[in-house]
Amino acid sequence: MMKKSLLLLIHFSFITIFYAQSVGDLVKTAGDATTYPNHDQLIIFDSTLVDMQETGLTYVVSHTLTKVLNTHGALELNVVKYGYDPLSAFVEIKKAVIYKNDGRIIELDVQKVMDYPAPARAIYWGAREKMLETGRLEPGDAVEMVMFRKGFTYALLTSDDDDKYIPPMKGQFYDIVEFFGTYPVKSKVYRVTVPRDKPLQYQFYNGEAQSSCWFEEGKIVYTFSKKETFPIKNESRMVAMVDVAPKLLVSTTESWNSKSTWFYKVNEDFGSFTADKSIQDKVSEILKGATSEMDSVSRLTHWCADEIRYSGISMGCGEGFTLHKGTMTFTDRCGVCKDKAGMLITMLRAAGFQSYPAMTMAGSRIDYIAADQFNHCVTVVKLRDGKYHLLDPTWVPFVRELWSSAEQQQQYLMGVPEGADLATTPVSDPDNHAIKIDGVARLEADGTLTGRISITGEGQSDAAIRGLFKYSNRTIWYQNVERELLRLWPQAKVSQVKYTDPVDYLNYNIWVAIDYTIPEFALVSGNTMMFTPLSAGEVFKSFQAQLSFETGMKERKYPFRDRCSRKVEITESIKIPDLKKSVRIPASIVKAGEAASYEGSYSVSGDAVIFSGKSVFKKRQYEPQDWPEFKAAVDAQNRFTEQAVVIAL
Repeated sequence: MMKKSLLLLIHFSFITIFYAQSVGDLVKTAGDATTYPNHDQLIIFDSTLVDMQETGLTYVVSHTLTKVLNTHGALELNVVKYGYDPLSAFVEIKKAVIYKNDGRIIELDVQKVMDYPAPARAIYWGAREKMLETGRLEPGDAVEMVMFRKGFTYALLTSDDDDKYIPPMKGQFYDIVEFFGTYPVKSKVYRVTVPRDKPLQYQFYNGEAQSSCWFEEGKIVYTFSKKETFPIKNESRMVAMVDVAPKLLVSTTESWNSKSTWFYKVNEDFGSFTADKSIQDKVSEILKGATSEMDSVSRLTHWCADEIRYSGISMGCGEGFTLHKGTMTFTDRCGVCKDKAGMLITMLRAAGFQSYPAMTMAGSRIDYIAADQFNHCVTVVKLRDGKYHLLDPTWVPFVRELWSSAEQQQQYLMGVPEGADLATTPVSDPDNHAIKIDGVARLEADGTLTGRISITGEGQSDAAIRGLFKYSNRTIWYQNVERELLRLWPQAKVSQVKYTDPVDYLNYNIWVAIDYTIPEFALVSGNTMMFTPLSAGEVFKSFQAQLSFETGMKERKYPFRDRCSRKVEITESIKIPDLKKSVRIPASIVKAGEAASYEGSYSVSGDAVIFSGKSVFKKRQYEPQDWPEFKAAVDAQNRFTEQAVVIAL
């Protein structure tokens, strides 16, 4: 059956793409570097043909023809690679042909395809790569590839014959098809054939495509095609490309609710969250002295966050959508996001809570077709208020939050017994991630500044500041803090660095202070001084992510994102002996907005110049129409960096 389907698919691929035109003619007439300037390669056609079986097993033929436009493109196409997971997919390069610009046709020996472990970091699940060397290419050459694949992209629970290639939700099929890429594409076709009793739900996002649907021998054939697509120009800090570029989502799954109940059941049937005595004893130890429901949840969440190391290795049964058993994770003390989430569920249940897993997509949007647009697993717990609350032990090691607000405005799906619809995490109030910078200093007549600058934070801002310590050895903590000042003022002399215990993040917000003396801080000329307060400059800039935005763009075409919502409050008082009058103090700035705002000003009180500023950024993800407000707020704060105070003594 597999061989028959494969031959049929390859046959369809040729007749669908080529029509009456030969490959050589396609290459010649496709265009060149003058037709497609500033591009290294041209995809003449990209054809994907999928044949779904009743079990959900799929046979896929990918057929591409790529033309080299310049020497850089030739170098990039020197080898062709396909990644796959042997636990869930079989991949074979069936054909590889080079069409030289002088008319020669060279068929490559596919027996020389290399198969080797794929490069990996942090997650080692046995992924592999197929690689075929195409040799030296020149502009005008083209490479035709035909690849066959069966299977799925996640490792599953079974391993007998073709069973391991059946998707986790047996009898179901989904796909996420990107109609965009690094290079322009003249023609892209995606065709999927499904059993007639398993019709597809589908939607094309961020553009339009030609589509058709017809019946054929007890099956339904869906075809989607699009011509002349070009890469989207990237904007700095824009959302994921998949959120703005053309893509197709298809799925036989009826609804997110059915996906939710399936996700719940597959883990309950596997016994992922059963606690043994050692786990029960540890939970009792952790909760000793807990004072409230949330205190108990917090203790268990942070234990799983801090004590289960993030490291993914192949652990046998339980890969993919099925979470490994909590007893194994507790013994190994390591795992990926789903293992940390599963460990927390196991411990919460051992403590008497109702807790379940949830799936989400860190880094991009989940659209409303029940295709598996997930890359991250988290935990939900139902509290006495009757509501489910999100917990993420993967993203909150040494973070005061229980759910990382770096994941706000992000879709998720709970695996709960009653089923759930797709939901979106709310925006977190900027006050939850406040930064406060305080400075007190004295400026001498010779331009020497002596004082203290300090910073404290909450939520994600607290976590960012705490990064001075948690990613380095204790012996260099002092230098890490000191460097915040020395990178701006190398001549500074730091007399003392103080900070609260960086490890005790549950009981204290982080607080860091630097006592310093900076010779020649102010520019002195006769009886006139010119300077910019430390806090109005770029000290502690690394903890204010908005300041790293490039604000030269007047407008944006696509949504953009910050690390997190935040509020920044700055106050600095500089005492200047013998201050007689101010010659120039930069004017106050107020930039009010619904998405972002800033207000800053100087004042003189007695013999002190006081600077104060407040900025508020209300989202993690912004729409293009929010850019003028965001840009204005950042530019206003930067303006105080660029404008000096000029005084007369």
